[in-house]
Amino acid sequence: MKRAVMVLALAAALPAYAQEELAKKLNCFACHATDKKLVGPSYKDVAAKYRDNPKAEAKLFDKVKKGGQGVWGQVPMPPNAQVPDGDIKALVKWIMSQK
Repeated sequence: MKRAVMVLALAAALPAYAQEELAKKLNCFACHATDKKLVGPSYKDVAAKYRDNPKAEAKLFDKVKKGGQGVWGQVPMPPNAQVPDGDIKALVKWIMSQK
């Protein structure tokens, strides 16, 4: 029984782990951290800011893809047009899952 619970917990954690690894691979952590501000806002702060916005995922997708400036200060976020759309969608879902 304990083994089944552990397997289920591990399976549930794998998608989040894979998305965090994707963020590392794409160098997102050069400017962002999960729980503290670096050059850009923390992922937890982003999730909190947009939590009640039904258009948050689309808005964040555009921000990652096209870049932007002014929402979190004057330091611009560069565009990431080279990142496949599926990867951006996965990253945005992971960001929005931060508590």
